[in-house]
Amino acid sequence: LIGLLGRTNIHAPRRHRNRGTKTTHPLDKAHCILYAAPMNAADTVRRRAMAAGLVAIGLWSMLAALSVLVGPVPPFQMVAMTFTVGATIGIVRALRRGVGWTGLVGWPGPVWLLGVGGLFGYHALYFAALQLAPPAEANLVNYLWPLLIVLLSAPLAGEKLSWSHLLGALLGFAGVALLAFGRGVHFAGDHALGYALAAGCALSWSLYSVLSRRFGETPTDAIAAFCAASALLSLVCHPVFERTVWPATPTAWLAVLALGCGPAGTAFYFWDHAVKRGDIRALGALSYATPILSTAILIACGLAQPTSALLLAALLVTAGAVLASRDLWRRGR
Repeated sequence: LIGLLGRTNIHAPRRHRNRGTKTTHPLDKAHCILYAAPMNAADTVRRRAMAAGLVAIGLWSMLAALSVLVGPVPPFQMVAMTFTVGATIGIVRALRRGVGWTGLVGWPGPVWLLGVGGLFGYHALYFAALQLAPPAEANLVNYLWPLLIVLLSAPLAGEKLSWSHLLGALLGFAGVALLAFGRGVHFAGDHALGYALAAGCALSWSLYSVLSRRFGETPTDAIAAFCAASALLSLVCHPVFERTVWPATPTAWLAVLALGCGPAGTAFYFWDHAVKRGDIRALGALSYATPILSTAILIACGLAQPTSALLLAALLVTAGAVLASRDLWRRGR
């Protein structure tokens, strides 16, 4: 119990003499020293960060179903609304903890560039790719970002890659590709620009995730400022590229609120903590669970039909996730 509370060991018991009687510490039975099980604080921090990453992945898997409930709201308008909700959650949380406005916005230029470039840049490129390429093909190219996270973690974050990380990420991508091709994905040369934008989308998010480790001293409160800035930029882009369409029903408005509280808001806070403190190589492979879970949720909600491709894709992604995170399981033994 003492070991679980954070003590790494119990010092050797002291032997006292009292009126000629030899006594020992209660833990010193059978004339041997009992040590509590060692507990590495760094491992605990990493496991909690990995749990935060899994929460983010789970929240992102609800994005498609909630977007369907919202209806035909234009993308930049959607980002402006949902990111405003996400920024508000972070600002209220920070102010309640005594963090002033300076503590929310007083970050160096590179931190701002990375944060806003990652959140707004990713979504801007994604929406542009969907306009210039079929959604299924654009999504498949976009889902190169988990694999890129694994590959970039070595040169940019100083992580050591093993065969299990690479194979796990490749299995995950194979699962997503199988799911996509099961829906009849076909790449055409006249959509090359859209595919290129989708690749830029994958690169921007992977760079944001990996480079965030270099700014590990920046607290997660900064995400509130990045969400607010991204919402303002989306608000500027909205009248330029699209017309305003408000949610039509109370259910649609609740779905907008749920998006801001979940996949398009709160998830970014969990992901920030995960990539800064967790095993980013395993996080990359685990992220391939997002489209599989998303499709499963659509099926559960009656918005899609189950297929054998989904089952095989889920098995591949699961195998890849287990392989990529094998170091965590071995360390936990």
